[in-house]
Amino acid sequence: MTSRKTGDVILDVKNISLRFGGVKALTDISFNVREHEVRAIIGPNGAGKSSMLNCINGVYVPQEGSITFRGQTFSHMNSRQVAEMGVARTFQNLALFKGMSVIDNLMSGRNLKIKSNILLQALRWGPAEREEIRHREFVEKIIDFLEIQAWRKTPVGQLPYGLQKRVDLGRALAMEPQVLLLDEPMAGMNLEEKQDMSRFILEVNEEFGTTIVLIEHDMGVVMDISDRVVVLDYGKKIGDGAPHEVRDNEDVIRAYLGTAH
Repeated sequence: MTSRKTGDVILDVKNISLRFGGVKALTDISFNVREHEVRAIIGPNGAGKSSMLNCINGVYVPQEGSITFRGQTFSHMNSRQVAEMGVARTFQNLALFKGMSVIDNLMSGRNLKIKSNILLQALRWGPAEREEIRHREFVEKIIDFLEIQAWRKTPVGQLPYGLQKRVDLGRALAMEPQVLLLDEPMAGMNLEEKQDMSRFILEVNEEFGTTIVLIEHDMGVVMDISDRVVVLDYGKKIGDGAPHEVRDNEDVIRAYLGTAH
């Protein structure tokens, strides 16, 4: 467990309910995220964790409830609006451009920041060229930060899975988010890759000041790097608090952690 100084509430989720036909994916979920914290969402498969992230970043529209980001409350925003407000997202199933190089994948994360029009970009003329140079300099800093310099020009599809997950994180960081939503960033990784990813997540949080909302199944990782944990089960919230509080919560133990923990 870390001991960062967290700030005021930056993201406030209130009474979110989400249904697909007659199936309840989320029922009356409320929790908040404080600025500069690492906030974990845990629960068994099918608990509604990814659905919750999809509501936050505008992929799904909940039938009830609201989400407040930096004091602005909305019941429905599309993904682009959410991204423009400063919320970035990685996905459980990698959504990278496999045929493109690492640097071009990261540059795609700068799209919202590009101000020059498409014609000037195509001609790479004047202001557009200067702007592209600035964006490439920013992306190169992310490449250095994530220690992937050796693969800058490699097509992402040729990289090992752990490195692809690192590129996915880099593309989200290229958006310069205030809040970063990470959907199982360590799924399928070996122990060494998990340790690397945990280190990068903590450094993003500490050096960039980025607020992190994290879905993760590895309880050792969750307990080590999270400030607070919210627990979902069958679309309902059954626990919320510091890692040690959640670990000792009887409902959470019954539904998820099991007596072995």
